[in-house]
Amino acid sequence: MPPPPEDRRYVITLSCPDRTGIVARISGFLADLGAWITEAGYHADVDAKVFCTRQVVDAASVPFGVDELRARFDAVATELGGTYRISDTGERKRVVLLATRDEHCLHDLLGRAWTGELPAQITRVIGNHESLEPLVTAHGVPFHHVPFPRPGDPHREAGKVTAFEKIREMVAADDPDAVVMARFMQILPAHLCEEWAGRAINIHHSFLPSFAGARPYHQAHTRGVKLIGATCHYATADLDAGPIIEQDVIRVDHGDTAADMVRRGRDIERLVLARGLRWHLEDRILVQGNRTIVFR
Repeated sequence: MPPPPEDRRYVITLSCPDRTGIVARISGFLADLGAWITEAGYHADVDAKVFCTRQVVDAASVPFGVDELRARFDAVATELGGTYRISDTGERKRVVLLATRDEHCLHDLLGRAWTGELPAQITRVIGNHESLEPLVTAHGVPFHHVPFPRPGDPHREAGKVTAFEKIREMVAADDPDAVVMARFMQILPAHLCEEWAGRAINIHHSFLPSFAGARPYHQAHTRGVKLIGATCHYATADLDAGPIIEQDVIRVDHGDTAADMVRRGRDIERLVLARGLRWHLEDRILVQGNRTIVFR
């Protein structure tokens, strides 16, 4: 559900070349409107000479709607030579989830959406296996099965192209604010990474850049690590190398088996993905190259 009118906010994010006077220009613009700033974050990247900010204003304090605010702020962003986004918390955001067989991340996000903790509507879940359909439909969310060809199928590559095109069409129909790979064990083709750039979010069951690729917990067990973790990142054509949104770890020891690590790692995966997705939906993340600035 969208927030009540008294809690409605406009969220402004801006990235621009760093110089003096940026904060004064933005705050002066908002003050002239009578806008009440409820939250403000700033970051200056000294090496890249880029300035980033996130401003949240009380929508009721602005004497017109979000479209007019965008039109007026566009002149400010142009003057500063920056790129910006203005979102309205009164407009409910949409999320599409992609899943395979593992249910822990999917179950967690469905539960958070069900209770209203996740500030978005999950419009559909697309799975390449049917086993998760009862879980999804129990939460009142449409489930769509898109099968992928099995290894050894002589037409496997063509079949994958067909499957991903079906997924692309369904995602395009919803025009979501995020496409979440909730342990979706398929590699997104480059053209979808590009089409969904800044929206495709993945959870990797490893503290990247260590143990990228398949079976990272087993790799970690073989290596004898003392910490395992999970990484939420934006998906790019470079496998498991997109901009990192959030990470966390849990301690393990020599007595833990690979199965123990998998079980304990699932708890971290749930939390890391939920945090990363929430920050994305709240417009707390600005991407700078292959890095992120997260205004928590």
